[in-house]
Amino acid sequence: MTDTLHLDKRQRAMLAEMGVRVWSPMSEAAVMGAPAVETLVVDTSASAPAEVVMQAHAEEAHSFAAASELATQAIANAAGYETAARQMPAPVAKAEPAPIIIQRPEGIDQMDWSALHSTVSGCQACTLCGSRQNTVFGVGAPAKDGQAPQVDWLIVGEAPGEDEDRQGEPFVGQAGKLLDNMLGAMKLSRTGERTAEGGGVYIANVLKCRPPGNRNPKPEEVAQCLPYLERQVALLKPKMILAVGRFAVQALLRDSVPEVDTTPVGKLRGRVHQYQGVPVVVTYHPAYVLRNLPEKAKVWADLCLALAHLKGSE
Repeated sequence: MTDTLHLDKRQRAMLAEMGVRVWSPMSEAAVMGAPAVETLVVDTSASAPAEVVMQAHAEEAHSFAAASELATQAIANAAGYETAARQMPAPVAKAEPAPIIIQRPEGIDQMDWSALHSTVSGCQACTLCGSRQNTVFGVGAPAKDGQAPQVDWLIVGEAPGEDEDRQGEPFVGQAGKLLDNMLGAMKLSRTGERTAEGGGVYIANVLKCRPPGNRNPKPEEVAQCLPYLERQVALLKPKMILAVGRFAVQALLRDSVPEVDTTPVGKLRGRVHQYQGVPVVVTYHPAYVLRNLPEKAKVWADLCLALAHLKGSE
């Protein structure tokens, strides 16, 4: 008969005196560092008394009972831990703090040019303030300190891009170069002042801050920013507005063109609209033209329409 038993030195000595042999094999587990399992070999053919054999089995049973109790307790503890873990509330993802929107100051429609510029620079009326590098108020003809420049042309784009956000100026980069070429074809420039023959240009955007990743402006962002553009128009008093791109067109013609949000820019070209009593000509955005070069001819037609209307109204 062969059984397993964990014995201390005293127990092994007693069994040796009684003629009971103990064998400890070097199993694979022992070689790998696990404790060797001793095997009690009881030779029933030996002359050892029956009570000695029974005593050995009793001690073996006691050892197994103790080990069993410890194993049972360990299993119970593990089960209790798992149960507790299942009963623990699941971790709640950390919620992003709600954006802090600071209401625009009152009286934008009464501000002068300097106060308007300062207000835009510190605006926090929508979440775009948290990701911008610079606000993009606009650029154009020179003016006296604190006063709006005198211009015949106001060019309204959609929103600043990455280059505009970095430099704080609208229409830079490749789209800006194309716009400059368009102005040059009309004998205008973004920084040229108005003369007796006319001229003078100011360039602005509907949004004064860049949407992250150059995504499309959101309606609530346009709503928060539009009063700044409205005041710019009132102070600049342009004779012609050139609306470039879908969001500029929607912002300027929202009150005068039904279903403007769903009307393609191409269907709004070829005629003169109105915004705050100022003529508006619709055309494609320079960035769109760069991706669709054949549309340059249509843009030139739009510029000719604006020039003809401006000259005819003088």
